[in-house]
Amino acid sequence: MSERTGRDRRERIVVALGGNAIQRAHDHGTWAEAVRQVRRTARVLASLVGPARELIVTHGNGPQVGSLLREAELGAAEVPVPPMHVLDAETEGQLGYLIAGELEAALRRRGRPRTVLPIISRTEVSAADPAFRRPTKPVGRFYTAEEAQRRQRDAGWVMREDRARGGWRRLVPSPRPRRWLEGPAVRRILDAGLGDRCLFIVAGGGGIPVVRRGDGWVGVDAVIDKDRGAALVADALGAETLVVVTDVPGAAVGFRTARPRWLGKVPRAELARLARRGEFEEGSMGPKVEAGLTFLTGPRRRFAITDLGSLPKALAGRAGTRVWPRSAGPRARRARPK
Repeated sequence: MSERTGRDRRERIVVALGGNAIQRAHDHGTWAEAVRQVRRTARVLASLVGPARELIVTHGNGPQVGSLLREAELGAAEVPVPPMHVLDAETEGQLGYLIAGELEAALRRRGRPRTVLPIISRTEVSAADPAFRRPTKPVGRFYTAEEAQRRQRDAGWVMREDRARGGWRRLVPSPRPRRWLEGPAVRRILDAGLGDRCLFIVAGGGGIPVVRRGDGWVGVDAVIDKDRGAALVADALGAETLVVVTDVPGAAVGFRTARPRWLGKVPRAELARLARRGEFEEGSMGPKVEAGLTFLTGPRRRFAITDLGSLPKALAGRAGTRVWPRSAGPRARRARPK
């Protein structure tokens, strides 16, 4: 990889947007709702862009893939059902188009015009990954026990009951991402000093999962964790900063208790210790913390978890859970941060 020198040594920041930055939990999933929410998100992202920064955006796609799965299910009698990796590609294009349009408009309004480039991204995984033998990622809608049994019998799906939410869901593999195939090309563009002219949206939903076959790659039916994918993107681009945006102010010890302890500035070793102790739920905060710890194995890097409204303050070191180089020690708050 080429090295960045001189005027091209802008801070390179990867912002990983959670699903709530695109579609709120109580929304109905309409396009108009998505436009309104992404417009709010774009205003915050545009405020981060400046001459000393390069911004790269990744995003989740869970609700959108779920909608496409349901559409395919309802239309299966007339239209062939596409593979899941094709649905991943469809949502990358759909959401990339939406975010690009709103972000370009927000940047123009701030007098910082950029060309926003959505990149349909493939993420290589190993065909030998144990995840393919033990699917764990729930996707799509909830089914009754009778429907689940029929899907298992007729389609070979792996199903699991979610008693808390009253139904059965399909499980698919969630292999670990190994390589972002488009990463070297995007990095060459940024290292050439073009980060002041263009802004990239990449690896939506963790990227399209592909495995090596012969001289090329083929898609596989799997879901890549979006936070692990964001850490891979940040590493591939030589970013200094990775920020995971979610719907809570940061990571917390005792999150579902009456008195959660919100983590502010915390050393990497302390965050790792809390993760090993099981303080961060799998499928919720756990993958976000894991992604940050993975990214922080490189030198001169910083990581944060925060909500959308606090994103600018988190980058300034005044909000969210933050792991900075040579972090002095954790500062925690008992009350929910404002």
